[in-house]
Formats: sequence, C-alpha cells, structure tokens
Amino acid sequence: MPRSSTRPRPVRRSRTRRAGESAYGALLVVRIAVMGLLAALLLVAGVWTSWHTAQYAMLVKARERGLMTVSACAGERCTGPYVPTGGDGRRRSKVTIAQAAAPDEGERVEVVVEPGTTHAVRAGTAGILHAWVPFAGALLLAALVVAGGMRMRRTAWVMGLLGVVLLGAAYAAM
Repeated sequence: MPRSSTRPRPVRRSRTRRAGESAYGALLVVRIAVMGLLAALLLVAGVWTSWHTAQYAMLVKARERGLMTVSACAGERCTGPYVPTGGDGRRRSKVTIAQAAAPDEGERVEVVVEPGTTHAVRAGTAGILHAWVPFAGALLLAALVVAGGMRMRRTAWVMGLLGVVLLGAAYAAM
C-alpha cells in the first residue's frame, strides 16, 4: 500500500549549503556586534569629551564660582576680568572662556574657574547644555551607525532626536 501522507517530505540540503547558511548567519551576527561596538565607542567618546567641561559646570561644590565680564574675543577664546561671588575665590584680572559659550562683549556671565588654571567654564543651565554638545554630536553619529549597520531604525530615530533636542536646547540657552 502506498503512503498517503499529505505532508511533503523535507528536502535535504547538502553539507556545503548548510555550512554556507551558517557562515552567512555568523557574518550577520559579527556585523551587528561590530556596529554595536562602534556605536558604543562613539557614545563613550562623546561622554568622555563632554565630561571634561561638564564636571565644572555641574558639580560646583568647592569650586571657584563668580562673574566674568567679557572684554575681548580673539580666535576661539574670550577674555575678561573675574570677580568671585562666593567661596574661597580671588579676583583675577584675566580669565578665558570658549567663545561659543561667551555672550557679547561687555556682558557679564556666571562662570566656574577650573582649579589651577585661568580657564573658565560657563555655569548654570546654559553652561551645562553647552558642555554636553559633544555628546549630542556623538548621539547623532551613533544614530547613523545604529540605523545603517544594525538596522534598528526606531532606536536610531530616538537617539538622533535626543541629539537634535540637546543641540537645540544648547543653542536656545546661549
């Protein structure tokens, strides 16, 4: 009596084809892992770069805090006299601040002086947002890697929008 099964018999694939499919799957996993590491590297580099400035703007305990009057801008730095508003600070005839964080000449801005230097970092909300701008750029770059290399489009959109919002907030606060 012949078989009357309605189920089709599984087609046997050759060893070569099965090995090729396994290798392709392994390559996909390796691609996702490498892109994930690249995205993580970009984000860590953004946080590392931002933290150098953000620590002074955010953590103000035992820091020299005061007001700086912008008197001259040249290149990427602005200079001016510094008057402490609290703590153990001392008056300084000249401190420097990044031109991107400085207001127009003649205006006063609240700053925190980095210990042992004459470099100042803008304090307050504007200073904190300005300090995290490199992280916002890293979010935008990592979003491209996540979308293109890992095919995680929704996650990439969220990362990219967070970067744009952070950049926009920093621009608006200045």
